[in-house]
Amino acid sequence: MKRRISHEVKIGDVVIGGNKPIAIQAMTNTDTANVDSTLKQINELTEAGAELVRVTVNNEEAADAIHEIKKKMKVPLIGDFHYNGHILLDKYPRCAKALDKYRINPGNVGLGKFHDKNFKKIIEIALQYNKPVRIGVNWGSLDQAILTKLMDENSKKDNPEESRVILRKAIVESALQSAKLAEEYGMKADKIVLSTKVSNVTEMVKTYQELASKCDYALHLGLTEAGMGSKGIVATSAALALLLYNGIGDTIRASLTPKIGESRNKEVIVCQQILQELGIRNFSPSVTSCPGCGRTASNKFQSMTEEMNLFIKERMPVWKDFGYEGVKEMQVAVMGCIVNGPGESKHANIGISLPGTGENPRCPVYADGKQIKILDGDSLMDDFKNIVEDYVKERYGKD
Repeated sequence: MKRRISHEVKIGDVVIGGNKPIAIQAMTNTDTANVDSTLKQINELTEAGAELVRVTVNNEEAADAIHEIKKKMKVPLIGDFHYNGHILLDKYPRCAKALDKYRINPGNVGLGKFHDKNFKKIIEIALQYNKPVRIGVNWGSLDQAILTKLMDENSKKDNPEESRVILRKAIVESALQSAKLAEEYGMKADKIVLSTKVSNVTEMVKTYQELASKCDYALHLGLTEAGMGSKGIVATSAALALLLYNGIGDTIRASLTPKIGESRNKEVIVCQQILQELGIRNFSPSVTSCPGCGRTASNKFQSMTEEMNLFIKERMPVWKDFGYEGVKEMQVAVMGCIVNGPGESKHANIGISLPGTGENPRCPVYADGKQIKILDGDSLMDDFKNIVEDYVKERYGKD
């Protein structure tokens, strides 16, 4: 895949765009004014792998809390502003200075004659403190003046386009007009990130494709409201994968709806898995396993797969401390029968092929395409984990 080359944008100590790694962003759902709960969630997201974290700055209490939150964070902090950002950033300079990036929604920065004035105020503050901005257009809060203008123009055509086409054009035009306005106010292109978020996969992909063809600003990708459970994960994966595979995108977020009390970490993990499955970035060894069929009446391969995933999760911090950086690219196979088991195990860095129903109970183990051992007995999984551990030390350990 050929990466679209955009301007590099420095956000705190993270650089996105150009050929830099695609960064993973997450957002808190706590009351930002509650410093302890917000920091707790930020730390959870950071530990899961979030490289940028965004928080809502919707009132004076939230703006006043930003300085304290930022002091105790390990990753760049982004402030999400709607309606009153020009007021809060002006009234709370510690907030403006502490944040690493401001997110502006051109659809609600101000109506009519106040739109450009309020937008300009935020840009001026960003320039004062040398902060980048994300101009984030959302079809749920689109600038109605632009949409109405385009709809009116379209209605006068001999062959009017479909309304969804005009909506896409309005979203893209809103982003590009705002970026141009920001540059007119003195902001450089390498301080601007654009996003054009919708909640429909097909429309999102088409909108970003159009936007990417018309500018070289860094782009933030995400469905604006992906949904809950498997629906949200599948929709996010489909949308982001299509764009990323075609080289579009510099930073991403999975806007998943969590169940009540559920951790926000899933949105980080989903982003990591999308990038890893596309071969763009690696975060942890991956485990290949079969779905099972009538040949695998025993659940042994399922329990071993689950145990191997847990083993890798527990060992990764240790391997990281040892400096085994390459281990993130390791592939492990835990297969359930002789049909695809030996072949998949040979394709992986290290793999084991379990016997299916009625097959020889012995389990061949493969490393780098060659059979190195045969395992059986009650200590099967412990023996395999020891083999994996030895392989990691030998393959990825420092000389």
